[in-house]
Amino acid sequence: MQLLLIFGIGFAIAAVAFALQNNIPVTVSFAVWSFEGSLAIVLLMAVGLGALIAGLVSSPAMIKGQWSGVRSRRQLAELEKEKAAQGQRIRDLEQQLDKLHLQLQIVPEQPKPYVGLKTLLTAGDQPETKPQDDGVERLT
Repeated sequence: MQLLLIFGIGFAIAAVAFALQNNIPVTVSFAVWSFEGSLAIVLLMAVGLGALIAGLVSSPAMIKGQWSGVRSRRQLAELEKEKAAQGQRIRDLEQQLDKLHLQLQIVPEQPKPYVGLKTLLTAGDQPETKPQDDGVERLT
């Protein structure tokens, strides 16, 4: 944008210098309209009219870009608010979960001890033992 402005200022200076060096009377005619003046004034009016037309042609695109930027910033602000609200909700739910764990005293289940294949296969074949009064186990 700044480069374009510098280019425009340089072009305007060159146009004024050209117009001042060519100060002869000219007649400009268009359809039924006719104008007599110096070449300097005619050139400066042509440059000014060209700048005005260029500005009018480019203004809809600039306005659309500005509206789009405003809409994007507004949407970003809304999404940031929603993100903050969701983060707060997550923190609240985590606190509630911690309270429930403390209330229920949930202890992870201990894994069952390993039972070998031999024990599994022979467990049904071994006779049961019952304790007697003397503390010695006997087969029944």
